[in-house]
Amino acid sequence: MNHIFKNFFLVIICTFSIQIANAQLTDLARLEYSFIPKSDSEDQYTRLRAMVNYPIEIKPDTYFILGAEYNRIILNLEDDYLFDKSLFETIHIIDLNLGYTFKTSEKWRWGFRLNPRIASTLTEKITMDDFFINGGVFAIIDRTKDESMKRPYRLILGLTYNATTGVPFPLPFVSYYRRINEEWSFSAGVPKSNLKYFFDEKNIVQVFASLDGYFAHLQRPQTILGKQVDDISLSLAVGGLGYEYNFTKHLVGYMYTGYTFRLNNVLRDDNRDDVFKLDDVNAFYLRTGIKFKI
Repeated sequence: MNHIFKNFFLVIICTFSIQIANAQLTDLARLEYSFIPKSDSEDQYTRLRAMVNYPIEIKPDTYFILGAEYNRIILNLEDDYLFDKSLFETIHIIDLNLGYTFKTSEKWRWGFRLNPRIASTLTEKITMDDFFINGGVFAIIDRTKDESMKRPYRLILGLTYNATTGVPFPLPFVSYYRRINEEWSFSAGVPKSNLKYFFDEKNIVQVFASLDGYFAHLQRPQTILGKQVDDISLSLAVGGLGYEYNFTKHLVGYMYTGYTFRLNNVLRDDNRDDVFKLDDVNAFYLRTGIKFKI
């Protein structure tokens, strides 16, 4: 049963990228820094992220979206290990974002997304093991700008596919947002849920819970504990407080800080079974950045 739970959580984490990408359809650019220090250790995890999307209007209310995203993940492993940790201290995740969205009525909008991905240490020549395909189809009801509604909302229903999960079929996706009044709003779904309080339209605080992580191929596999290691993954669930400041209507700075209540950083074999845990102790979490949105 524990093995089934681990695989299920890995599926959820691996679908994170396509789900959060859909939630950020309005983001045109983003620069972000994440940091997790290992508890009782000098080890630490750092992620640098840059993303840009460019919407091309084909006709009224119909857009083709072309974009790219780069994540540089740095595992600063200072502890002593019985293997060559330098082979996977830097991980690169490169996404090409291809999207298409159109309205079918005043209430309904459809979106399609395809994300070819390279997720690898990139220490050798790129092979097919470094490539992954993500994608999704989404139906969106967006009433957030309907001035006739007292409590505007947005509902997203979809199906997502991620090659890194090992599941040969799409997975469901649901996200629901509602602005309760001038001071409060909430969002419920995966990978993130939150409750926001608006001091004003510039200063916003929130309580949040979210999932984060990655999955990547190791181009230089090595043998650990008698098993060959081919992949690495990080999965975590985190809760905490966040703050957003709207410099302008489109430019937003943000910071989220909290504590993980599940963390699993694992080296895996070709079947994606656990071989060696780099970290499974909950720790402090920080994510901060700036974004430009529609």
